[in-house]
Amino acid sequence: MSGPEAWLRGPVEGVTPMLQPVAHALIQAREEVRAIVATLPDDALWVQPAGAASAGFHLRHLSGVLDRLLTYARGEALSAGQLAALAREGTPPAVPVTARALGDAFDAAVDAALAQLRATPAEALATPRAVGRAGLPSTTIGLLAHAAEHTMRHVGQLLVTARVASAIHGGYLRA
Repeated sequence: MSGPEAWLRGPVEGVTPMLQPVAHALIQAREEVRAIVATLPDDALWVQPAGAASAGFHLRHLSGVLDRLLTYARGEALSAGQLAALAREGTPPAVPVTARALGDAFDAAVDAALAQLRATPAEALATPRAVGRAGLPSTTIGLLAHAAEHTMRHVGQLLVTARVASAIHGGYLRA
């Protein structure tokens, strides 16, 4: 990548100052995922090096967990569709999917997240929120901050997994 990282490019328009780090992390994640997906062979998507989660899992999980955490941040429960998607994250789909398609789905998830950040007023950040079936305690800002850090964690895992899986299949990924 050329140029400064997202957090060094100034504020993201329309996002409250308290949520700027979340917006920057998600924008950075999107750029890094695009770079990974651009060189990831489709036949390496579901390879599980040493039993680790596949690149396909990480790509699906990135989109899915972002959607789920944003749902909780809005004070909503997960839908049946979200729970079904969660159950499918690690399983290769019956109809083959490309790395680019999974990357495009993550792009859409980031777009939705940025729209939600723009719509979240600063005064709502301390609002208590329940997480999961157990209703574990969090807040709007806690969920949004976790969405950013969890996303970046899986981007790192995706990068390593994609490089190893690609090497196993005789390819390589450029840095």
